[in-house]
Amino acid sequence: MLRARQRFGKYLIERRIAEGGFATVYQAADTIEGVRVALKIPHAHLVNEASMACFRQEARLAAKLDHPNILPLKYADFIDGKFVIVTPLSESSLEDRLQKRLAVQTAIDYSEQMLRAAAYAHERKIIHCDIKPDNLLLFPNNQLLLTDFGIARVAHRTLQGSGGGTLGYVAPEQAMGRPSFRSDVFSLGIVMYRMLAGSLPEWPYTWPMAGYDRLRGRVNESVVGLLRKSLEFNASERFENAEQMLASFCRIKQPLRVDAKAKIKKPASARGQSWQQLRRKEFQSNFGASLGTTCSCRKCQGPVAETMLACPWCGDDREKNPCATSYPVYCPRCRRGLKCDWPYCPWCYGGGFEVETTRHYPDRRYTARCSNTKCTRKKLMPFMRYCPWCHVSIKRKWKIEGSPHSCRQCGWGVLPQYWSYCPWCTTRLGDSR
Repeated sequence: MLRARQRFGKYLIERRIAEGGFATVYQAADTIEGVRVALKIPHAHLVNEASMACFRQEARLAAKLDHPNILPLKYADFIDGKFVIVTPLSESSLEDRLQKRLAVQTAIDYSEQMLRAAAYAHERKIIHCDIKPDNLLLFPNNQLLLTDFGIARVAHRTLQGSGGGTLGYVAPEQAMGRPSFRSDVFSLGIVMYRMLAGSLPEWPYTWPMAGYDRLRGRVNESVVGLLRKSLEFNASERFENAEQMLASFCRIKQPLRVDAKAKIKKPASARGQSWQQLRRKEFQSNFGASLGTTCSCRKCQGPVAETMLACPWCGDDREKNPCATSYPVYCPRCRRGLKCDWPYCPWCYGGGFEVETTRHYPDRRYTARCSNTKCTRKKLMPFMRYCPWCHVSIKRKWKIEGSPHSCRQCGWGVLPQYWSYCPWCTTRLGDSR
């Protein structure tokens, strides 16, 4: 057991956050980077070959899964004889948040983020096996990240052994030692049901379940149908995987019921808000994936990317990134993400960092090359300001694929049909070409 104010390698323990059956999680200060982190340390009496394999599996999978809704791994190693997994520090867990009333739209937003994380893992043939509110962490701007891949398994033709999971969220067949992608679908459905109905379904999962009337009063029949399909007792009748469930969810996620109240004419302010939401949805459909706009502005809630210095919708300052990063580590100056093999931050100017690996990590986001003839690696990602290998300032005027417009001030690509501000130099966009 570690104590508050105890030094632990380069970390200073601040408090214990949580304690589970396998490990204790501490909040700690990184005395080198100047940031707070979470340290996950297995219980000493449980450290054996099997448990260490579990923790190594978690570290390896977390390092491979690069997604904005999956908790990134900062570091994993032995410190003072203890195996430690270091991750960014969340504000709370979904379990903590569910102790208070949850708005329908917030539940829908959390559901989509959760489904996207699971779909990403399933696409890579990884079954989580323990999806529950305690393993869904909340960060600023309502960003939700899936964590704890400790008992996850890579799908082969057959899956044998204990199914793992947590009572209350585990699928019937998983409890019998036969986990599959459909088992994760069941757990996702249980979490969604609890968020929307305010009740946790119980064995034998027959309809109508506890909270069913409240559920029907809050969402439309399509959402109810999606939940029923995901919570089928017979696994073969559920969605095949989280990818299929996400696709269905995105088609029917409008949460409000269509009834007489919905036909009442809305005031002008409400109509304007609906138009704004429609415009942002269209933007996300056309440009969200290429720009990586997976965060929400803390002021206007518009979609923004980690690379942006200002919100393109309201102009709010983002010199320091307030969102969780999808990269394994982040810069202590600008709080934007870094890959483990970058000696410099490509998003802000400042001193370099000690690279703790000799590996070169490939990344499909590398689409350009540094013009410095002395640069050894040269690979660049869109909207980098400095080369992460040689730290030369990039003179290239980054453009947005599919848009002919550029900012008159900085020359970088903009979308004046959607945006009011240039997110790269913060200039108001009344004057873009």
